[in-house]
Amino acid sequence: MSTITTKNADDSKHHCAACGDSNGGGGSLKACAGCNLVEYCNRTCQVAHWPAHKKACKERAAELFDEKLFNQFGVMRLSRVLDFSRSKLSDDKLFKQPPPNEDCPICYLRLPIDLDQSMYQSCCGKILCLGCVHAHRVAAKCLFCRTETSSSDEVLIERMKKRVEANDAQAMFHLGNDYHYGTSGLRQDHAKALKLFHKSAKLGSPFAHNNLSSYYQGGGIVEKDRSKVTHHGQLAAMAGHLKARYYLGCDEKNAFNTYRAYKHWMISANDGCDSSMKAVQEGYKSGFVTKDDYAKTIRAHGKSIDDTKSDDRDRYVAFRASRAMGAVRRDNL
Repeated sequence: MSTITTKNADDSKHHCAACGDSNGGGGSLKACAGCNLVEYCNRTCQVAHWPAHKKACKERAAELFDEKLFNQFGVMRLSRVLDFSRSKLSDDKLFKQPPPNEDCPICYLRLPIDLDQSMYQSCCGKILCLGCVHAHRVAAKCLFCRTETSSSDEVLIERMKKRVEANDAQAMFHLGNDYHYGTSGLRQDHAKALKLFHKSAKLGSPFAHNNLSSYYQGGGIVEKDRSKVTHHGQLAAMAGHLKARYYLGCDEKNAFNTYRAYKHWMISANDGCDSSMKAVQEGYKSGFVTKDDYAKTIRAHGKSIDDTKSDDRDRYVAFRASRAMGAVRRDNL
């Protein structure tokens, strides 16, 4: 921040930060409304000084915003602030842009952001986008390895277990989900689900880390543990889980760590997370995100969305929507 230097620091506040006049040309000096740190003769001086004052102004405005929130909510959340700040992960690792999703092995486009638009193949361990599955379905065979498909839960679970034995993290995650929900013919078993999620997480699965974070958040299945919620949420985000990164940003914002929150949101928005993109837009309007960072984030977000688009995927989404609409109509008959 550029201000007039005087022997008495208090005197500097009563000089125009742009021209140095102490009486505003015969009028009263007016303080900067954003930060209240400096004063100006008039609007012309304020505009002329803005390039030099901009950074300090926005930093102080953010501090004032956080102080206002803290005064509103009191010390009740102080324990959350302290707890969240005890992260064992360095910021260099935590705020590094994660690698993008892997490609669909059929169309060689990045896999969709939404999990419900891709399918894990228990026969070969590949993840295929449902655009390809819908467009190029081979009768009764896996589109990638040509293994015969089966509608039998027993066969599918047996294949999944073989993939688990081969240390397939995705298989562990999907089998864990089956035990968690009691699907695919399995009895609900949270202990087995938890064990599989931990094994999958150790192999780097962002989805398993995110599930474990949810487990420790809700309790019931395991004892609530805020430190483990944060730990697994951070590891999920670092491995590319966009929603995990978005919720880390929410936690940081709730803990009054405003700039850390927007760092998380810009990273996940870069990879196509719509919720984070909306948060960044609000941050830009509020002055927490610079115009340059906002522009870069918009471009990266748009590119990530475009990288996952294809005509086959659009047709699949339309097909699924039409089926859902048909089901609603049948229910209303």
